[in-house]
Amino acid sequence: MLVVRSRAPWVCVDYAPRVDALRAGLRDLGYIEGQNLSLEFRWAETPKLAAELVSAGVDVIFTPSSMEAGAALETTKTVPVIFGAHADPVGVGHVGSLSRPGGNATGMTMLLTDLVATELEALKEALPNARRFGVLFASSAPSHVPALEAAERAARRVDVELRHAPVRNDDELRDAIPQLAQDGVDGFMVFATPLTFLARGRIAELAIRHRLPTVFGTKDNVVAGGLMSYAPDASALTRRAAVFVDRVLKGEKPADLPVEQASRYELVINLKTAKALNLVIPPTLLARADEVIE
Repeated sequence: MLVVRSRAPWVCVDYAPRVDALRAGLRDLGYIEGQNLSLEFRWAETPKLAAELVSAGVDVIFTPSSMEAGAALETTKTVPVIFGAHADPVGVGHVGSLSRPGGNATGMTMLLTDLVATELEALKEALPNARRFGVLFASSAPSHVPALEAAERAARRVDVELRHAPVRNDDELRDAIPQLAQDGVDGFMVFATPLTFLARGRIAELAIRHRLPTVFGTKDNVVAGGLMSYAPDASALTRRAAVFVDRVLKGEKPADLPVEQASRYELVINLKTAKALNLVIPPTLLARADEVIE
C-alpha cells in the first residue's frame, strides 16, 4: 500500500497535472485509491514532513523533484524513495550511479547539467549579439551547483558572461529580476525548482516588464508567459515513475532498479512573448521548435 492528505490545498492546485499523472500511472498498473492504494501528501521540501511520512509507516515515498528527494533521504535510509523528475541524482549523491543506484532511491531523471547547456545555447541563438546572461537558481538546491558549472562551460563556448542570481524565497525572487536588469544582462535562464514553478506567472511578468528574454527548464513557465523552454514533459516522467512504485511494492529494491533518463525533450517558444519583447526569433530556431505558442 502506498500512502495523501494535503497540508496545503493551494499547492495541490498548481501541481494538479503531476498528481493526476501519478494517479494515472498507478491506475494503469491496477492500483485503485480506496481499494489497494492510499495516498498521503505532504507538500514541502523539509525533512520534518518527510519524517511524518516515515512515522506513518508508508511503504514508498514519491517525490516530484530532487529537492523533495533530498529531504526524504535525509530522513530515511530504509523506506524506498522514488523520484519523478530528478535534476542530477548522481551529481548530488542520491544514487551511486544511474545503472546501479545502490541505496534506497531511484526513479526518473532529466540530467539538468545537459539541459542547461542546451537552454543557454538556445537563448544565445535567439540573441546572437548578447554578451551577458543572468542565471536565476535556488541557492538551497544541491543539483544547481553542478548545473551552474555546466552553464559556465556552455557560456564560455558561446562567448557570454554569466551573472548569478541565487534565490531562496518569494522576496528574493521578486528582487532578483530587477537586479539582473540593473546588471545589464541581455536575458536570463531559470533553473527549474518548485519555487520558480509556483511563481511562473510573476517571473514572466517581471521579465517582460524589464525587457529580458528568458529560457526555462519547464514548459509550464512558457505557457505562463516566458519566452522559451527546453525540457522533458514532467507529467510524462511522473506517470512513468509509477512503474518504479509498482516494482518496489512487489518486492524489488531501489538499489537494483536503474534510474531512467527522459527520452524526449521539447523546445517550446512563446511568440506572443517574443512580440511583447520586440524580439524576432531566428527562423532556424523557430523551425526546431516542437511547439509554438501564438
